[in-house]
Amino acid sequence: MDRYLEAAKDAAQKAGRILSENIDKSSTIFYKGTVDLVTNFDHQSQEAIFKHLSSCFPGHDFLGEEGLNKKEGAGFRWIFDPLDGTTNYAHSFPIFCVSIALERKGEIVLGVVYDPMRKEMFSAIKGEGAFLNGKEIKVSYVDDLDKSLIATGFPYDIRVSEVNNIVHFNNFLTRVQGIRRCGSAAMDLCYVACGRFDGFWELKLQPWDIAAGALVAQEGGGRISDFKNHEFSIFDSEILTTNGLIHQQMVDVLQMENVKV
Repeated sequence: MDRYLEAAKDAAQKAGRILSENIDKSSTIFYKGTVDLVTNFDHQSQEAIFKHLSSCFPGHDFLGEEGLNKKEGAGFRWIFDPLDGTTNYAHSFPIFCVSIALERKGEIVLGVVYDPMRKEMFSAIKGEGAFLNGKEIKVSYVDDLDKSLIATGFPYDIRVSEVNNIVHFNNFLTRVQGIRRCGSAAMDLCYVACGRFDGFWELKLQPWDIAAGALVAQEGGGRISDFKNHEFSIFDSEILTTNGLIHQQMVDVLQMENVKV
């Protein structure tokens, strides 16, 4: 797995260099929805990742956010988001990352999340722990929801769907020390892994948003489920990730009456 990990890190750094060098330059912006956008640098980053990894592993499958779905049937599939935090990036707000995961026979076995602005490389191999720039990381020890700092995000169809996370946000708002909305699910998951956040929840995410970060969080000692504390899959519409100590407390809040706001 070390060979795969080094290739993933190299690909993430190449893509990250493209993004960091161009963040203050004018982007060509396309809209996939009312608030769901993509820039020309998303595409350039994806091409850099695909070019590097496909040259290293020509028989592997690939699934990327910007329309990439290459199937070779080798049993390995790279799942990646070339720019997680596109809206931030389009506004030159320096909170974004590159997320790359490796799936083997349906199981995520490797994850890399790279923040090029802070030069932070989160990584994990299944069963071998989680790391930040080569140093092992662990989740926090906060065991009281009231004293926790948690994170979330909102789906792109927030303007048209009643399933929009606003009720959950309001239910948590008076029950925690603080809530942060960074705009990058992959980064939120890694921040749980290293103890910067105590918990994170979101809905309507895609596999490339969470595949790498979820493994990093798990390998850092985190607990992951859906909102009802059922088994988690990267293909689910819900994700709850915590340090484990406040997991049931967050589940309880997520199961509160969903009164429309």
